[in-house]
Amino acid sequence: MKKFSLGKAFVPVVGAIGLIYLLLPIAHVILFSFNEKRGRNNIIWNGFSLENWQNPCGAPQVCTAFGNSIMVGLVSTVIATVLGTMIAIALVRYRFKFRSTISLLLFTPMATPEVVLGAGLAAQFLLAGVEKGLGTVILAHVMFCISYVVVAVKARVASLNPAIEEAGRDLYASPGQVFWRITLPMLMPGIIGAALLSFALSFDDFIITNFNSGTATTFPKFIYVSALKGVPAQANVLASIVFIGALLLVIIVQSVNISRQKKLATR
Repeated sequence: MKKFSLGKAFVPVVGAIGLIYLLLPIAHVILFSFNEKRGRNNIIWNGFSLENWQNPCGAPQVCTAFGNSIMVGLVSTVIATVLGTMIAIALVRYRFKFRSTISLLLFTPMATPEVVLGAGLAAQFLLAGVEKGLGTVILAHVMFCISYVVVAVKARVASLNPAIEEAGRDLYASPGQVFWRITLPMLMPGIIGAALLSFALSFDDFIITNFNSGTATTFPKFIYVSALKGVPAQANVLASIVFIGALLLVIIVQSVNISRQKKLATR
């Protein structure tokens, strides 16, 4: 008879508790997206219903706010990813004055509290006479997303093997051909990861957005305002769609990686 080992059971039990703690709010959101609509509140379970999923835009402004967040996230991600990738390559591959200072300053938005960043940007837009709206939100999101892109892509650039690019040049490839056909494909995993992180941060941001959005509404801002009178079940539906979409994306990526590793192992 095997003896029960508390040490061996401790890690799985703590891991299970941590997983439940992380997934419980998500499970609550998904569950209450099927809650039967009775009044404005979506706090008490009234019964199972598919009405909210059949009409996810039933609540006023919920789809407008969701669409604004998607648009802001995509535009901010594209700009931040392009600029951040170029900055990362420059910081790793080239030597120039104030290189160390720039590397240090890039961490500033990551280390600064969002309320400070949001208030500072709002003051700058006010002094410049810029009207607040989705444009100012995009500028603000690009500013703090660039730092995360630079950190992620910089690590990828530093890990590249220069001999592979040198081999391309030895085969008479032009600098442009070496970059587009060798360097960029090798950087792509880091760039894609940085872009996904950037989009997630932009889509999820509330504090900086609230300071700089003016009358424009994004999904997190809509949730905050709605929380005072009860978040509509349609917001739970859209949040559930985002979570399920992200989960499917992770599963697809992992499946492709596993399939690729199996093919390489059989060669």
